[in-house]
Amino acid sequence: MHVRLLGTGAADGWPNPWCACASCADARARGSSRRQTSVLVDSAVLLELSPALPPDGVSLAGVRTVLVTHAHPDHCAPAALLWRHWALPHERLTIAGPAAVLEECRPWLAPGSPVDLVEAVPGATLRCSGYEVRVLPADHEVPTVLYDLTGPDGGRLLYATDTGPLPAPAVAAVAGAEFDVVLLEETFGDRLDHGTGHLDLATFPAQLERLRAVGAVTAGTDVVAVHLGHHNPPEAVLTARLAAAGARLLPDGAELRTGAYRRRPWNSDASAAPA
Repeated sequence: MHVRLLGTGAADGWPNPWCACASCADARARGSSRRQTSVLVDSAVLLELSPALPPDGVSLAGVRTVLVTHAHPDHCAPAALLWRHWALPHERLTIAGPAAVLEECRPWLAPGSPVDLVEAVPGATLRCSGYEVRVLPADHEVPTVLYDLTGPDGGRLLYATDTGPLPAPAVAAVAGAEFDVVLLEETFGDRLDHGTGHLDLATFPAQLERLRAVGAVTAGTDVVAVHLGHHNPPEAVLTARLAAAGARLLPDGAELRTGAYRRRPWNSDASAAPA
C-alpha cells in the first residue's frame, strides 16, 4: 500500500495566514506550509475532499473511491467534484461518508453522473475497488467516522481524524489489527483547554497507549501525526515530543509504504526513530 500525505494541517492550515504566533512565524521562516489534512492511497482511494489542491505533480485521475470523515468544510469541500466532472465526466466514483457529507455532495453532481453516494455508518464494512473499509466511531462535534482500510495487498491503515479521545467501541474494533500505518490527529498541541473533539499533546500519547494495549499499534506500526495546528510548538520541538510518544512528524507530500517501516521496540526512554 502506497500512502501519500496530501496535507497534514488543521482546518486553518499551518501557518494560519492571519496569525503571527511563534509557531506560525517559525513555519514561515522555514518556508513550511501544511494544507488541510487529506491522504491518497495507491492513487485509487482519497481520504477527504479537501479544499486545498494536492501538492505539485500529484494526480487524482486514478481515484475511484473517496472516504470523507465528516461534513466540516476542511474535510468536505464538494466543489472538487465539479472540477473532477470537467475532466472525468464518465468515470465511476464512489463517495462514502456520514449522511451530512452525502447531502453536501449531492448538489455538486450533474444529473446522471456515475457517482455512487454510500452512507458510512459506524460498525459497517464497505468494499470499494478491492479495498475493505471498516467504519469506526469518532468523538467530534458533528457526526464523524474514522476509517480502518485494508488494501488488496494486505496493507492496513488507520485514518483517525477528527476525534477527541477514541470512543471505547473504536478501540475494541481494532484490537489485534497490527496496523502498518496509523494517521492520528494532533490538533491542539499545548493548548489543553480547547474543549473540542480533537486531540492535543496530552491526549495524543494516551490514545497511542490505548491502541498499543489492544495490539492495534505495534513496534512495526508507522504512527504519523496529522491535522496539526499552530497551537503546537515549533516543528523542531514538536518532532522531539512526538518521537517520545512513538510517532513521527512528516511534511505535506511525504510518501509511505506499508511494510517498509520498522522501529525498535517502543519504550518510554526510546527515541522511536526509524531503525
